[in-house]
Amino acid sequence: MDGPVQRSDVAAGSERLRALRGATTAARDTSDAIGYRTAELVGRLLERNELVVEDIVSVIFTATPDLRADFPAVAARGAGLSQTPLLCCQEIPVEGAIERCIRVLMHVYLPRDRAVHHVYLHGARQLRLDLPE
Repeated sequence: MDGPVQRSDVAAGSERLRALRGATTAARDTSDAIGYRTAELVGRLLERNELVVEDIVSVIFTATPDLRADFPAVAARGAGLSQTPLLCCQEIPVEGAIERCIRVLMHVYLPRDRAVHHVYLHGARQLRLDLPE
């Protein structure tokens, strides 16, 4: 491919609203660690799905209760999603769950014939071992 598909390159009616999932883990509960891993996750979702920011409708982030230093949305805004509706929520505190985990649900427009690629990084890889790296 020659690069990301631009919204103007997509024929009217050939798109479909899709949901992308992903997750990562932060090394520590610091603003820098949360920001770095969130930006990496968002960037990888955009890259793997050949998206531009204008394709994104909204993004929901969750973080486990042990991440309190910052909001994942702060890093997403810094990564270029400053005009995209973003929401942060706390993940359900399940005993034995992955620690310092940031999850994302991204609503995007994709061409109908394009495959969806979910992204699971670092310690969150174990959530979806059925997906390619």
